[in-house]
Amino acid sequence: MNDEPAVLVERLGKVFDDITAVDDVSFDVPVGESFGFLGPNGAGKSTTINILCTLLRPTTGAARVAAFDVASHPADVRRHIGLVFQDSTLDEYLTAEENLRFHAELYGVPRDLAEDRLRDVLEMVELWERRRSVVSTYSGGMKRRLEIARGLLHSPRVLFLDEPTVGLDPQTRAHIWNYIEELRRRESITIFLTTHYMDEPEHCDRIAIIDHGRIVAIDTPEVLKSSVGRDRIELRTEDDTAAMAELRDRLGLEPTMAEGAVRIYVPNGDRFIPTLFADLSVPILSVSLAQPTLDDVFMSYTGRTIRDSEASNAERLASNPFIRRRMGARR
Repeated sequence: MNDEPAVLVERLGKVFDDITAVDDVSFDVPVGESFGFLGPNGAGKSTTINILCTLLRPTTGAARVAAFDVASHPADVRRHIGLVFQDSTLDEYLTAEENLRFHAELYGVPRDLAEDRLRDVLEMVELWERRRSVVSTYSGGMKRRLEIARGLLHSPRVLFLDEPTVGLDPQTRAHIWNYIEELRRRESITIFLTTHYMDEPEHCDRIAIIDHGRIVAIDTPEVLKSSVGRDRIELRTEDDTAAMAELRDRLGLEPTMAEGAVRIYVPNGDRFIPTLFADLSVPILSVSLAQPTLDDVFMSYTGRTIRDSEASNAERLASNPFIRRRMGARR
């Protein structure tokens, strides 16, 4: 690969009828980096990752993975990547080791190497003792760990994780991330993941924030959070509309409503809170203070929280006639 990035994307676009899912996206992921794609559902994350994994062809632009063009050399790309889908693709009627042996056959892993490799990846995700159990007896977290092990079996250069912890409880999500960080340390591979959970990109070296198919920011988590530069204060009052008017007129702030609370951003939030109680005539029911998070970064670039964006994206897709036709055909 020489000095070429593990993933190189140049002006990538994907259009479905009249829906632009990916819009002129460019970025690169150096070899060995853990790279996160953060955005709400419907923002274009899965479409991008499907193009990079050769499951979709781009409408415009180009992309290279492991030094191979995804459009002209899809077979070479597939040989050098691992992929954990958002939805499970395991055969639940087979045991764990049967699933992995089948995968090894598909990828042409020599049998004398496959057995040692199978044990290595199952031990890494702590499933070796359950290797002969039928997958249908596994919990959701165990299935996800098995899929990660399967994605590593053929020693890929790049491992793609599409929403790797979706639907899992917080404790299981934390365990999955422990396994991901351990495999990165042991396997020395590039990791590309998509997520809409705000805490997960903290594990990444760099993050790209995507909204409506376009990248709005890309940098390390620390730099992105520091770019907000202010603390977040959320308050609930007896009359939020009146409180927002007073915050604008009396204090010169730009309040917004987010997730049922009035939200403002100010420097030195702990010193500013007494001013709220002194200057607002509207009774305050509760107030909270927090340092900038990646959700604040998303809001600073888009004017909306991730949760609000997911709701608007769902409404936008539901109102689209192409989507309605597809859903009707499925029914």
